[in-house]
Amino acid sequence: MPHPEPQPLPFPLTDTPPPEDLEAGRKLFAGDVDFVKGVVAISGLPPADRIEVCFAGRSNVGKSSLINALTGRKSLARTSNTPGRTQEINYFDVGGQLFLVDLPGYGYAEAPVNIVKQWQALLKAYLSGRVTLRRAFVLIDMRHGIKAVDAEIMDLLNKSAVTFQVVLTKADKISKTEQERTLKQVRETLQKHPAAYPEILVTSSEKGDGVATLRALIATMQ
Repeated sequence: MPHPEPQPLPFPLTDTPPPEDLEAGRKLFAGDVDFVKGVVAISGLPPADRIEVCFAGRSNVGKSSLINALTGRKSLARTSNTPGRTQEINYFDVGGQLFLVDLPGYGYAEAPVNIVKQWQALLKAYLSGRVTLRRAFVLIDMRHGIKAVDAEIMDLLNKSAVTFQVVLTKADKISKTEQERTLKQVRETLQKHPAAYPEILVTSSEKGDGVATLRALIATMQ
């Protein structure tokens, strides 16, 4: 009696892109990447004249480090030891072709309640109304997996009909066994989110793992 074919895992890891996509990503981010502006109100958004991708994540998830690795700049995105210090939506122009958008870190306990409310309102307005937004990359620390505050952002992305892809950060900080444990939890959680893109990307800003793949994904996005 033949053995049944093993079922593919839900939310598989993103495959290494073909060479032409990797080269497109390399060329895109080897060009100019310039800070455009920090936006504190929805009226301050730049014209929606090109596609954009945004990066969201808990404070201290390694978002600034990943953006700096992605762009090959050491200090393009500001890192801070104080969670939640950056309260703006930061826009970067990548080669005149797309906007890379750095959303404020969420899940911080130290920020005043009124600041958190303002940030939440700005985020909701941005996500629900930005027609050129192609994908949100939701960064999850691979050591900790998806927490309740991450699930809240994913719920907001579901309601806003914005496709989001989970990018696991700091993969170099834990063992393969611990990585598999996190992947299991992430896969189970993502099945509850209809807006989730059906692949997971594992990265390490320190080691460079997954960075070329992320560049290629962004460069080939239509």
